[in-house]
Amino acid sequence: MDNNRHWVGTWATAPAPSEASVGLNNHTLRMNPRVSIGGDTVRVRVSNAYGEGNLAIGGAYLGIRDQGPSMVPGSEHKLSFGGSAATVVAAGSLVISDPVKLEVQPLADLAVSLYLPDEIPTDFRITGRYARQTNYISPPGDFTAEINMPVGTIADEWFFVSGIDVLASQETGGVVALGDSLTDANISTHDTYNRWPDQLARRLTARQGGRPLGVMNQGLGGNRILHDLRGDSGLRRFDRDVLAQPGVTHAIVMLGTNDLRNRIAKPEQEATANQMIAGLGQMALRAQARGIKLFGATLTPFGNETFLPGAWNPVREGHRVAVNDWIRESGAMDGVVDFDKALRDPECPTQMLPIYDCGDGLHPSDLGYCQMGDAIDLALFD
Repeated sequence: MDNNRHWVGTWATAPAPSEASVGLNNHTLRMNPRVSIGGDTVRVRVSNAYGEGNLAIGGAYLGIRDQGPSMVPGSEHKLSFGGSAATVVAAGSLVISDPVKLEVQPLADLAVSLYLPDEIPTDFRITGRYARQTNYISPPGDFTAEINMPVGTIADEWFFVSGIDVLASQETGGVVALGDSLTDANISTHDTYNRWPDQLARRLTARQGGRPLGVMNQGLGGNRILHDLRGDSGLRRFDRDVLAQPGVTHAIVMLGTNDLRNRIAKPEQEATANQMIAGLGQMALRAQARGIKLFGATLTPFGNETFLPGAWNPVREGHRVAVNDWIRESGAMDGVVDFDKALRDPECPTQMLPIYDCGDGLHPSDLGYCQMGDAIDLALFD
């Protein structure tokens, strides 16, 4: 290990139970994460957080993506786990690959291939979430080493792969984006990398000077602060998805919209501003105890939402405003990211400006997501 360098996450996705009804048996997965910072030494994290049994990995490769399911010839590197080409990921656990030497440029697209030799039935509870981009499943067989992997089917999912890390200088830090579908960029255009963490990564890469920072997107559609839904609540997953991320120095939390919307309509889960503020305050204390700066992101308006009709009402709006006021004024957070101000319609502050609205009144458009990334003051990270 190089004592002058340390591991920093350059890409991540939040482990959660996949909602895709897919069975795998003697298949190769090839997924194409886009990194934030570059490096010359890389490792891959593979999660079986929600599996009902052990996950056998028969082989794995890492390379630079070319086009579609192809790797750049000569960039392909066989991955090992404790020196072995194969490994077993215990149910509820993860494995980290051995490091490989690979020149990765900032904002590069990688190709991560996993061979799954055993049957993984549809009720296995695959760990993965929608990707907003195209990934690939092979016909039966081990094609991990193939430059041009044959495609049996395509998938809009991250299956099992949960993080990419690079060896970076000691001054290099990491930013975790903890959020829901607005951080995961639901409804954004596939394969265009318009999530706000993507835009933040582009801005950090382009700026002159300043501390190098990896960006790890831990957005999870449907996620809430207080209660589990489509995976663990923000409070429950905070240690795993924020505190345990390699090299993390800063985090931005944008959670609470789904607490307010209460889509499963359980009366006991109807959230108040005080409850949400208490949860966010606990996150701040836990981050700060580890020397991590936590920035609060204000909740964007959804007064004309059509995604879930009836989700907005004046009482919930009052709680949203109260949470935002607390984020801006309490000083409990180490800084403020004002997404509400960036997207709201000044003439109707309970709604997004139409230009930033994807059309459902809840999720931003591609332009709206990039506007969110542009609204983050990069001086927060100095």
